[in-house]
Amino acid sequence: MTPPADDDRSPPELTLRAVEGLSTIDRDAWDRIANPPGQEYDPFLSWDFLEALEASGCVGEEAGWIPRHLVVEDEAGQLAGALPLYAKTHSMGEYVFDHGWADAFERAGGQYYPKLLTAVPFSPVTGRRILAGDPQIRRALVAGAVQTTRQWGLSGWHVNFPTEAEWHELSGLGLLTRMDRQFIWTNRGYADYDAFLADLSSRKRKGLRKERREAQAGIEIEHLSGEALRPEHWDVFYACYQETGSRKWGFPYLNRAFFDLLHQRLADRVILVMAKKEGRYIACALNLAGSHALYGRYWGRLDDHPFLHFELCYHQAIDIAIERGLDRVEAGAQGEHKLARGYRPHPVYSAHFIENEGFRDAVADFLARERAAVETDIALQDEESPFKRNSV
Repeated sequence: MTPPADDDRSPPELTLRAVEGLSTIDRDAWDRIANPPGQEYDPFLSWDFLEALEASGCVGEEAGWIPRHLVVEDEAGQLAGALPLYAKTHSMGEYVFDHGWADAFERAGGQYYPKLLTAVPFSPVTGRRILAGDPQIRRALVAGAVQTTRQWGLSGWHVNFPTEAEWHELSGLGLLTRMDRQFIWTNRGYADYDAFLADLSSRKRKGLRKERREAQAGIEIEHLSGEALRPEHWDVFYACYQETGSRKWGFPYLNRAFFDLLHQRLADRVILVMAKKEGRYIACALNLAGSHALYGRYWGRLDDHPFLHFELCYHQAIDIAIERGLDRVEAGAQGEHKLARGYRPHPVYSAHFIENEGFRDAVADFLARERAAVETDIALQDEESPFKRNSV
């Protein structure tokens, strides 16, 4: 694949080009546009996180995630904007499911892969995707992605988990829009976990207290971050991570080299919640902390114990968010069991440029019907939340 030509609609003093990896981009320059001062810090957009995926080989040619990030530089050659961009040869590790689209397009004689994707690999986390503040630069990046799709003869360009504002922006620029939902816990300024429970119905409060008592019986729980993290902790975590993949017939996308880099670069943002029984670690959940949110990412266990998954992944995450004064806990994709534990359904978004007109019309019709169903599901699930009616 060759890089796209400069976009004709770009301001004359700006240059748009594709780069084949973040190692070619200055770390500080990237972080200035990915996490600018005054905006919510997102660890998944940091150079440290994204480049670690590339350096470890989790992202690359063999993985089917081929970096082709679009960058905009000013006349002095300084980075002014960027769009994380990957050529994908499959749809794994995305959490926005388009396998049905691929099957339908290929049955009709088309070639769905490779496609272009703007996303954080293996991370169903909402965040900024068009990394620029200037509206002109933002439009140039979107136009550049569309132009690249056409120049390379690809089926489409997809943007997974943008912010709601970006979702509307991309819709205004002609992309199809899709909605799904995730379960997110919101901090209402709670002083502690009991204050959160006070917002729930009496029956639900009793049920969660009982669940936590049983989960913690005979268990010691530790929160480890920064300098407290040691190689032996990562050994346990990685064994748990692999166990989850094998038990769920899944595929562990991330290798040990990535987690070693994560420790070296972002240990202060990592919070490992570890469970120990009779002096031996038996389970672990990995979280990353942003400036406003705690992101639950991976969990696994080496021994069975009642309700330990719920305790480590959801209840402990709430404890951490309250302690740190974070606004919310985003515990990942799917999982209707989160609802009973105070995580409420929220819409999440994606946007899609489909090059083939006939296929685009078919996808647009599907998305309109799907969105109506998702909105209904969100409303119905919210009615089933454990919150007292006057607390919703």
